[in-house]
Amino acid sequence: MSEPFDLLARVPLFHSLPPDELERLAGELHEVSLPAGSALFREGEAGDSFYVILEGRLEIVQAQETPDERTLARRGPGEFVGEMSLLNPEGVRTAAVRAETAARLWQMTSDSFEALIRRHPRLAYDVARVLSARMTAAQQEAIEDLTQKNQQLRQAYRELEAAQAQLVEKERLERELEVAREIQMSVLPRELPGLPGLSFGAQIVPARAVGGDFYDFIPLDERHLGIVVGDVAGKGVPAALFMTQTQALLRATASRGMPPAEALRQVNRQLLSRGGAALFITVLYGVLDGEQGEFVYARAGHELPLLVLPDGETRAMPLGPGQPLGLWPELLLDEQAVTLPPGGGLVLYSDGLTDAHNSAKERLGSERVLARLATLAGQPAGALCEALWRQVVDYRGDEPAYDDVTLVAVSRDPG
Repeated sequence: MSEPFDLLARVPLFHSLPPDELERLAGELHEVSLPAGSALFREGEAGDSFYVILEGRLEIVQAQETPDERTLARRGPGEFVGEMSLLNPEGVRTAAVRAETAARLWQMTSDSFEALIRRHPRLAYDVARVLSARMTAAQQEAIEDLTQKNQQLRQAYRELEAAQAQLVEKERLERELEVAREIQMSVLPRELPGLPGLSFGAQIVPARAVGGDFYDFIPLDERHLGIVVGDVAGKGVPAALFMTQTQALLRATASRGMPPAEALRQVNRQLLSRGGAALFITVLYGVLDGEQGEFVYARAGHELPLLVLPDGETRAMPLGPGQPLGLWPELLLDEQAVTLPPGGGLVLYSDGLTDAHNSAKERLGSERVLARLATLAGQPAGALCEALWRQVVDYRGDEPAYDDVTLVAVSRDPG
């Protein structure tokens, strides 16, 4: 017996053939060599033969060389491929076949196959049995593939639902933050004070939707005005709530007309008695005498006021020890007084002004701020605030806001 005879005898399709028919069939086969990676035929091509594998492995592929390419099956020695084109009335290949490894094949033409069926009609049943087994396997694989895809779709749907819920929650939070911002801005003074011979300016820009900075103007009598700037050590909603609480306490306390230092100490005691979040706040609170231009203040760890004299000289006020509110029962405060000369100005601010940084992470710093103020001698308070805010924006460039920025200015008219 020859090698083709032995291999054909092991092919399930030819199990029922007698030995003489196998010998005849072996003599009609044409051997084909197929390098690894090469295509035997492509999906959609016309076909008039099928192949029995002698050596190597072939893979059955649909949608070859496309993003949807899919390997349907693999065939090895003793198995056959290409039979579907012989059964298809139009002889069209329903899938592509390529060599997974180098392979040797025997080719049977459609004429030889039809003649074999006529000589052995039972072979048609064997063909149907083999094809039925293959179709059953393919159907099972398709079901498993669809099941897997359905699971993936269900997972994707669950993820989509979760993303939708997150989006709805994000929109709700954004709206709540916007409402919180509106509430926070509403507690700030709606109008600037109107004291004869003085101009006032104020600006606040939170780094987030809500922030921990605040300022306030508290009318005390026809001649005196309380001025406050505060900065909570923190950002976001907790800082905003703590800021609002401190502002309300300070306004109520200052309205009783007590000196700035005593007012801050009383607010500190009330904050400590309430406990709650571990937050603290720096504050500068002072009382301005509208007739004399004198500003008497107490500083609880806040930034030093900046003075602009009529001749363009600028300087920070003297530094004394001062501690933030909300930390210690025995509060140490920096108590100072300064008189605005005619044509002079005073700027109170939060550290978001000097801490603004550029793309090189360099701080704006107080020296640059003082240099800018020197060019603004004699300007009204609103112009001072606008110029300093513009300095922050220009210096920062495309860098995001690092901290809230609050500015309050007072200017005294020239004599």
